Amino acid sequence: VQLQASGGGLVQAGGSLRLSCAASGLTFGGYSMGWFRRAPGKEREFVATISAGGGTYYQHSVKGRFTISRDNAKNTVSLQMSRLKPEDTAVYYCAGSVILGATNPREYGYWGQGTQVTVSS
Repeated sequence: VQLQASGGGLVQAGGSLRLSCAASGLTFGGYSMGWFRRAPGKEREFVATISAGGGTYYQHSVKGRFTISRDNAKNTVSLQMSRLKPEDTAVYYCAGSVILGATNPREYGYWGQGTQVTVSS
């Protein structure tokens, strides 16, 4: 199984970025997909998740600014991030889980390598 995240970069506060994650080696339509992030000196935290059927759930601090989506035909999951804030700076990881609505990292069995997002003030 491989999850390949991309799309990170440096952006000014208030700007936007779109992260993508390409999955291979798993039956993509059978997995909930999530995005997590780890800021320097902090624990990895849940950002958003999307079920195989398209149901979504967000961490409170990103709700209304971030949108998670998936394309089951292309085995990809994306995270559109808008109105970015310096506190969104982190390494972002995509992950796959067989558990519907999973928000705990321990519920995710597959992880991508991470992509750095840096938001300058």
